[in-house]
Parts: sequence; structure tokens; C-alpha cells
Amino acid sequence: MSHRQNPKQTDWREVECAVLAYLAQHPDAADTLDGIVSWWLPKQRYETERQRIEKALDLMVERGQLRCDRLPGGNVLYALNHADHPSLQ
Repeated sequence: MSHRQNPKQTDWREVECAVLAYLAQHPDAADTLDGIVSWWLPKQRYETERQRIEKALDLMVERGQLRCDRLPGGNVLYALNHADHPSLQ
């Protein structure tokens, strides 16, 4: 028998994980429901999405789809790897 979670349970678990992750980074934080919705969750989602995007970009570099160049300040600039995709120039 499968132990699948229903969508509503998954939704609140996602929120629970986001709130706990925020509190792990800001253990003294306290806010109202409106404050949590406005400040904690968007920030946490942004960080999660940022990590997911970075992982995807790194994979695309590994596959040769993108190239990455390190800028003098340490940031990385991503661009199409024209050597592997000349038709997109």
C-alpha cells in the first residue's frame, strides 16, 4: 500500500519546512502572520529557487550548453557556449 501524502498535507509541510529553515537562519525572529507571509516565506523561496537555478546552470555548464566566466569581483557570468551551439549565434 502506498503512503502518498495528499496535496493539502504536502502544502502545509512545504510551509513548515520553509518556516523552520528561516528560523534556523534567524533563531531570534518573531513576526505576525502577515509578516511571515510577506518577509519570511518569499525570502526562503527565493533562496531555494536560487539554489535550484544555480544547480541547473552548473549542470548546463558541465554539459557544454553554457560557458561561465569569472568576473574580477568573483561573480560568475553565464552565457551560451557558441562553440557547441553555432546555430544560435
